[in-house]
Parts: sequence; structure tokens; C-alpha cells
Amino acid sequence: MSVNQQAHAGPPYGQPQPGYQGYQQPAYGGQPLPGVPQSQYGAYNGPMPGYQQPVPPQGSLRAPPTSGAPPPASGASLPSGHLAYSQFGHGDVQNGIPASAAPMQRPPASQPFLPGSAPTPVSQTATFQQYGPPPASVQQLSNHMAGMTIGSTTASAPPPAGLGYGPSTSVPPVSGSFSATGSGLYTPYTASQGPSPTSVSQGLPLAQPLFPGQPMSTQRLPTQVPGFVPPPSSAGIGPSSYPPSTGAPRPPTMPGPPLPGQTVAGPPTSQPNHVSSPPPPSTMSGPHPGPPMSGLHGPPPPTHPPQPGYQMQQNGSFGQVRSPQPNYGGAYPGTPNYGSQPGPPPPPKRLDPDSIPSPQLNELPPQQKPRHRIDPDAIPSPIQVIEDDRSNRGSEPFVTGVRGQVPPLVTTNFLVKDQGNASPRYIRCTSYNIPCTSDMAKQSQVPLAAVIKPLATLPPEETLPYLVDHGESGPVRCNRCKAYMCPFMQFIEGGRRFQCCFCSCVTEVPPHYFQHLDHTGKRVDFYDRPELSLGSYEFLATVDYCKNNKFPSPPAFIFMIDVSYNAVKSGLVRLICEELKSLLDYLPREGNMEESAIRVGFVTYNKVLHFYNVKSSLAQPQMMVVSDVADMFVPLLDGFLVNVNESRTVIASLLDQIPEMFADTRETETVFAPVIQAGLEALKAAECAGKLFIFHTSLPIAEAPGKLKNRDDKKLINTDKEKTLFQPQTSFYNNLAKDCVAQGCCVDLFLFPNQYLDVATLGVVTYQTGGSIYKYAYFQLETDQDRFLNDLRRDVQKEVGFDAVMRVRTSTGIRATDFFGAFYMSNTTDVEMAGLDCDKTITVEFKHDDKLSEDSGALLQCALLYTSCAGQRRLRIHNLSLNCCTQLADLYRNCETDTLINYLAKYAYRGVLSSPVKTVRDALINQCAQILACYRKNCASPSSAGQLILPECMKLLPVYLNCVLKSDVLQPGPEVTTDDRAYIRQLVTSMDVAETNVFFYPRLLPLTKADVDSDSLPAAIRNSEERLSKGDIYLLENGLNIFVWVGVNVQQGLIQNLFGVSSFGQISSALSTLPVLENPFSKKVRSIVDMLQVQRSRYMKLIIVKQEDKLEMLFKHFLVEDKSLSGGASYVDFLCHMHKEIRQLLS
Repeated sequence: MSVNQQAHAGPPYGQPQPGYQGYQQPAYGGQPLPGVPQSQYGAYNGPMPGYQQPVPPQGSLRAPPTSGAPPPASGASLPSGHLAYSQFGHGDVQNGIPASAAPMQRPPASQPFLPGSAPTPVSQTATFQQYGPPPASVQQLSNHMAGMTIGSTTASAPPPAGLGYGPSTSVPPVSGSFSATGSGLYTPYTASQGPSPTSVSQGLPLAQPLFPGQPMSTQRLPTQVPGFVPPPSSAGIGPSSYPPSTGAPRPPTMPGPPLPGQTVAGPPTSQPNHVSSPPPPSTMSGPHPGPPMSGLHGPPPPTHPPQPGYQMQQNGSFGQVRSPQPNYGGAYPGTPNYGSQPGPPPPPKRLDPDSIPSPQLNELPPQQKPRHRIDPDAIPSPIQVIEDDRSNRGSEPFVTGVRGQVPPLVTTNFLVKDQGNASPRYIRCTSYNIPCTSDMAKQSQVPLAAVIKPLATLPPEETLPYLVDHGESGPVRCNRCKAYMCPFMQFIEGGRRFQCCFCSCVTEVPPHYFQHLDHTGKRVDFYDRPELSLGSYEFLATVDYCKNNKFPSPPAFIFMIDVSYNAVKSGLVRLICEELKSLLDYLPREGNMEESAIRVGFVTYNKVLHFYNVKSSLAQPQMMVVSDVADMFVPLLDGFLVNVNESRTVIASLLDQIPEMFADTRETETVFAPVIQAGLEALKAAECAGKLFIFHTSLPIAEAPGKLKNRDDKKLINTDKEKTLFQPQTSFYNNLAKDCVAQGCCVDLFLFPNQYLDVATLGVVTYQTGGSIYKYAYFQLETDQDRFLNDLRRDVQKEVGFDAVMRVRTSTGIRATDFFGAFYMSNTTDVEMAGLDCDKTITVEFKHDDKLSEDSGALLQCALLYTSCAGQRRLRIHNLSLNCCTQLADLYRNCETDTLINYLAKYAYRGVLSSPVKTVRDALINQCAQILACYRKNCASPSSAGQLILPECMKLLPVYLNCVLKSDVLQPGPEVTTDDRAYIRQLVTSMDVAETNVFFYPRLLPLTKADVDSDSLPAAIRNSEERLSKGDIYLLENGLNIFVWVGVNVQQGLIQNLFGVSSFGQISSALSTLPVLENPFSKKVRSIVDMLQVQRSRYMKLIIVKQEDKLEMLFKHFLVEDKSLSGGASYVDFLCHMHKEIRQLLS
């Protein structure tokens, strides 16, 4: 099968991939590796002895999508010019880390120390992960955050209280651990914890904590994080939360050096527009779910009286950190090493509200009364974790050859090399090391789930899955469980049979597929066959995989436009018709095809439906009206669905006429269900799958099937009946959805409501057919046109699989038990979707049905059968192998918090359909408390109950969980409509991990800190009002909206450069796009906005927010670390509440 004549997306299989020069490439037929026999076979698709050449199929290798739509970045990608820094040593780690890498290098175990002396540099500045058991002598190591010190000594006694920390000789000095004054508690670690949690002082100079009152030494980063200079270690904010900049006011600073233990958190109360909080009481911690009436939820009062003059050696706890030094906005806390490869993690974090004394209120000047008893800088920072993962893991390709590797975070921009496991762009798991028994899984309460995005878009540097054609016989499968051939199958008896890796059944190898084995038991054509060497690939399906045993026709797109009074008067109808004229040239097409195979049809409707005959032989389009909406039929077959190129002039004429025909309409009522029925009937008559694009404006109250009434009732919120607001009013739409799925009719819905529309009911068909909903409330041409047109273009152009069925197979021991997403299920195993696009995910939960073994691990195989946009039936296969463990510590070391939150949000958002919202919220809090309590009890070293200990890879679980709890679905503010909640609920259910990450914890960028000469983004800051400075401009994005917040004291020059007006007062809040101005700052900000738009699957609405303006309340809703107006807890309060819950579980 020759591949030379086709345009394809990557080099032929079997040649070294571009961009990886110098890496050995066992899976790509590149340089031979020692121990791997030189293949005597040609490159993939080259001739192979003993293998009959099948007829080449059309389009066997996939070309890059030629549509003009920008590919969505999965993972927040960095711009091209953003330098990524390698944290790996030279030659130590190459192409991924096998499970038995050499132990990492450590700083010298004994280190002379003089208080205040220069920091001693570590011998090796790179960060390594250690894979063997740690040497017992070195156990006290540095931590990632200033003020959260980690200590663990095997047998050294606590130093005398009141002395500086003279380290014992066997312990390397701690880097950056500053604790506040107070009890001289010293928490020893014992060696009984399984693999003791250790980390090296990751590439930082080792700086000793100094005596109280001495200046603090600076921590230096091994590689400079672009965009800011690390200030001295004091109160750790996220990277660059306020790098010194001229003219920008800073958080309150102390006059002169601060007193020991003194802290500042929160802006001065004199700052306008700050919602002042009550002074901290001495009540027990824990936010109440109710409104913020109940006194401020601070931690319990300190149990040890403060001892002024001594610095508390509270090893292993989050100590209070000192206030920012004058002229610095707080430190860069700790070293970059989050989210790294599995291996013993750094020691867990501990927060000890009991022993963090609050400075006496009367010690502080009046404007510096602390707002929280726990310094927000002393608790885990999402920004820090994201930055550290970027600097540690963004520079090396992620090679998928090793079982159970935790991938880099979704916020890190990295390349993937497929060497036998599916890319994390296709599958991400909550844990990559799963418990061997169901008892252990129940004990930990960590859900075992995979978020699967079968048709994910890949960046241009990565190769699309290869298409394999086995001819008439079809793909090779296991006889018993029907799993598809994959890299984990074991060939036996000289290659004549293979043993299934999923069910262990032995199957004969078909004669045409036979190949000899080499001395290691591998087939000699291993590297020439994608299904033997790669984690993801496609098979061309045979006729047995098609409906009614005949190959499918190419799909059709039907555009169905509401022409009622509202739609016409708002200018929407004219806008849609104008756009479609050009958009129809960009329908999706198979890689090497001249034109799209998709046919199109047009319908308009209000109380009745109008079908249009646009047959190419007609001079003018013909309209046919169906007014009997109770018994819907399609009045014409020939001429309704047409090829765009053949009927171009007739279609153009129709699109010109529609706005004129209905210009004077007085019809305000609409139907809805008959519109879907009409599209469904048209596809049935044409015997093809397809997609309906419905543009709809109002509640369908006209007399017709599926008629709805306005049932919106705010009084139901917080009652047992609240769940009815999320459920459809009638079962009519569920039955209609079932018929649509059977035909492969996918429905995409564009809504333009001016009042209640009942998204919960109208969205049912869209949701169950795998479609998308877009909502533009109070649509106005001048402000919403760009967003709607961009969404429409992308929706029409994106890659879609039609008539899709997905099944997930697992190896013995676990099975898929639960599914979340936009699909329909008629049985317990098959996920059916009329359409599945490149943005949709299906989340699958697994449960044990037997024991697993550590040796064999666990395997998943996701098989998606679908029809391509050219009408070709295909199977896309994704395989993933996971480790299994008998120790809880191994489970907690290999979890992925972002994926866990994605699963928990979907689980909770489904829960609101059947349970009161409060029950759902309590269940979420309880499950997370159990996860963390199990870790505390079984994996952390014994220590005082007053300490909160979080696993390294789950330390962001509390902050992210709090964001889910405060979201509009689970805790709506008064301004959130019922439709908004139903819309968000459906949206989140099929989001991928990168989308839920930024949706729940938005990205906040200081635009005034952006470097206009580089391509990089400014370093993000934490989502809290106290991080904002009145003299700066910030951008906040959450995947649906982009806010540009302008402080009242921003320099006039910046306002002029960005908005083209001379003062703050003249900035218009009505802008929906930034003016195009010829200056570096304007160009930079617009390029940042464009870069963010490309990364997201929807075009985000731009909202300008002026400080102290009415829109600011909306903006503050997204500052998720603060208290919310709807009663949601601040991050600090919620952390204390979680701590209380965990303590209750442990006691």
C-alpha cells in the first residue's frame, strides 16, 4: 500500500519523527537500539513478506484537517516563543522515566551552617525524581512553599526552644522554612510510613532559616520562570503576584523590619471597594453552607500561648509567614517540582491552625488588622503548582512507553510521543496506580475514573492516529471478549496464536496476519504495525460494522432557522443567512478530498415549518409549508439535501430571500419538537446520518407536540423540589432523542433567549445525541455578533464522527460501571452518540469485580466505531496500561487532582437531578474528607491532630473542591437564572480536564506586567481580590468569558494605549472587543486575548470591568479564593472546615 501519493499529517510510519532529533526512537523504526533486532521490514505500509497486500482504501492516511478552524489546544498551551526549561540533568533522564531509574542526587548530608551566611548551592541544580527506596539518613528536606516547612528526622531530638535551628549533622538544612513565633513544637517523622516521603532541595540554594528579626535570604530558582524575578522569601504569594513595578501600589508593607511572627493578610480596610470582613472571632473553624452571617469561620484558638522572642520550629506544618518586605510583594514560595513523575513524593504538607498564633490585634497598626488567622500565602497555591509543573515537565516530550506514568498537568505545554499507551490528550485518569483490591479502593474513597476524549485534536507537531486497513477480513480481535489487537497482546506458539491481555483467552492468528517472533517473543513486524506498537490507531471497518450491513452514505447538515418576530427584529436571521453564504465552503472534508461530501438542506420555522427545494436545476428556490405540525413529514425528497457546489447559485438566492420574506412577520410563537422531527425524517428519507443546526429564540408555547409552559420558580431553590428545575418538563424529548440516536441525527442548538426558555428541557435532545448547546442571552448584534459567528464557524468546521458507538473494555479485575457525558445508553456497555466531536469527552468510572495483581497491572481499551465526514466507517482504538498497588501510599502518589475534580464535578452535577443540592454538596465534602483522612491515617507519619496533612499530588484538592461547591449549579447567587444553571450543568458534563480546570479556577493575568517584546503570557496570579492592585489592569478567563478589570489608579498612558480614551471615566463598559490601536501594549493585550480564544473550544465573551462599577460584582464572583456573595466559603475558611471534617473522621 503506497503512501507516497497522499498528503498526510506526519512523516510515514517508520521514519524518525521530526522535532525529536537525538532521541532514540524504538517505536518509529529510527536508529536501532541495543537489544532491539533490526527490522528487515520496510516502513509502515511498505511491503511485508508473507502478508497479502490489501487494496489501498481511499484516504488511508489521514491528512491534516483543511478547514480554516484553528485547532483547539487541549491543555493551556504556551505561545510558540515561550521558552520551556529543562529540569532534567544531562543524560540522566531521556524520553520518559522507566520505573527503575537511578536514585536521584542529593545535597551533601552534612552541611556547615552559620546563621546569615550565604546560601550553599546544591551540587546539582536539576530536579530528579527518585525511584528506589530513599536512604534513611536523609529525611529532612525542603518544601515547596515558604512557610510550610517539612521536617522529618529519624532520631534527632528537638533543638532547644529559643535557639536558631542548628541542624543535626545528618540532616541537610531546610530551605525556606520560616515559621511564626509560638510553641516550640517539633514533629518528628518515623520511618514507618512505607516509602518515607522525601524530596531533594530541588535545585534551590540551601538557605537556612534565620534568627527572628534578621533579613531573609533569597531563594533562587534553578531556571528563571519567564516574566518575573523571584523576590526574597517572605510571604509566599504565587509567582509574580506583585513583582515590583514602578507606580503600582503594593500590598500593605510594614514600616521597618517586621516584628517576629507578625503577619499581614488582606488589603488595608481603607481601600475602597473591598468588602470588609468581620474581625476574626474565636469560634470553631468551618464555613456554614448558609449565607455569610455566621461569624467568620477562623481556626480554633491557639492551644499554646505565644512566646514572644522565639521562632517556632513547627516542622512539617504550614507556619505563618512574615509580612512582605518593603518594596516586595511577597515571595516565590519554594521550588518547582509539582505534578512530577511518580516516585516517592516530597513530604506531605501540614497546616496547623492550632499552633499558628495570630499576632495580638493591638500589636498592629489600625490599617493592618489581619483578615485571616491563617496567612493565605502559607497554604497551597494553584499558581505555584502550575508554574512548577511547567518548568519541570514542559521541556521534555512525554513518552508513553512506560506503564502507569502520570502525565504532566493539563496546564503544561508538552509534546507526546506515543510508544504503546494512548496520549493524555485522549485519556486522563484520576489515578495511574490503582488499588489491587476493592477493599483498598473503598478505604481510600479515591474514585477510579478515566476522562476519554476519543477524537481530540492534536497539536500540529504530533502525528494523527494511523489508519490500518486489514481488507475484507477486518481487524484482528480476541475470540471471547472481542478486544481489538493491541500492543499488550501476547503472541505464543511461534506466532501462530495470541493470548488476550484482557480476558486471557487464546485465539488463532489468521493466516494472512501471521508473522514470526524474534528471540524476545515479539513479532518481527512489531514496529511496522501501529496496532502492535502504538497506543492509539484506527482500523478501517468492514461492512459487518455498518447498519443493515451496507456502507453508510456521507452525512448531511440541515440548517433550521427560527424566523419568529424576535429573531427577525434582532437582526439574527439576516446575520445567519449572510454568514452561511461563505461558511458552506468550509464544511469538514476528508484529508485529500477536493470538496466536502456533506450535503446541506434548509428549513425556516415559526408556528409552521418551511422547507426549501434548492435543486441545482432550478432557477429559483421553491418553498413548501407544512402547517400540520402534529404529524410531521418532509414534503420533498429530491432537492432538499444537495451538494453545495452544484446548487451554489440557488442556495445564495435562498439566503438572500429569507430575511426579506419574513421582514414584516408578526408571528411571535414558535414550535420546537416538530423542527427536530422534520430534520430526523429528512435524514431517514435520505438514509444517512447528519447534524441539525437549530437557531432558536423562545419558549415553544405554540400548539404542537413538545409544547412547554413557563415553570421557572426561584422559590424552589434550596428546597427538595429544586431538582425539578434541572429535569425536563416532559418525557416527550427523551423519546425523541432516542429516535434521533437510532438514525444518527445529532442536534446542535444555538439559543438566543430574552427570557426563560427551559434549557433543561430543550437541551435533552442535544445532550443525548452528543450535540452542543450555545446560549446568547439578550442577544445584541453589535456586542454578540463576533462571539456567535466564531462559535458557528467552529461548530460547522470541526471534526465530527457520526452514528458513533463507544465501548470500554478492561482487563480482568475491574470493569466500567458508570458513564458521564453527552450520549445515550440503551444497554449497560455501549455509549451511543448520534455525533461525537473533537471537544467532547466521555467520563468512565471503574469498579473492582476481582483482585488485580501488581505484576500484570490493569488495562483499558476504548473502541469507538463511527462514520467519518466522508462516509467512511472507522474504528478508533485507544489503549492505556495502569499500575496496581497494594500500598495506599502508591495510590496517593500517582493521582491527578485535575482529573479527579473533573470527575467529582460531573458526578455532583448529575446528582442534582435526583437529590437536593445540599445533599450533593455534603456528599462531595464528605468524600474528599474521607480521601484525605485515609491518607492521613495510613500514609502520613504520626503527628499532632492539629495538623492538616495533604498528599503532595492532592494538595490542591481543597481549593478546587471549594470552587466546584461555589459554582452556579451547586450554590447559585440571586442573579443566576435557572436556564444558566441548566446550561452550565450540561456544558460541564462533557468538558475535558483542561476546560474544567480553568472553568472552576479561572486564570488571572496581570496585563500591566506583560512583556510587550516577548510572546509569553505574564505569570498568572491567585484568584483573590487582595492580589489586585488599583494601579493595574488584569485579565481573567474561565473558558466562557474574558474579563478585563481596570483599577481606578491605572496610569493615563496605559488607558490611552489600550482603550484609546484619555481617562478612567471615559472607558466604556459596553465594549465587546478591544479597539485596534497601533502601540505595543494594545498589540500585546490583543495577542494575549487571541491566544486564549484559540485555546478554548468556545469563543469567550469579552467584558470590560471598571473598578467600583456595577459589573464588578460579576467579576468578583470569579475570584474563587474569596468568600462568595451566595454564601460560598473563602479558600482559607474552607481549608479549616475540611481540616475539622478530617479530624472528626479520624477521631
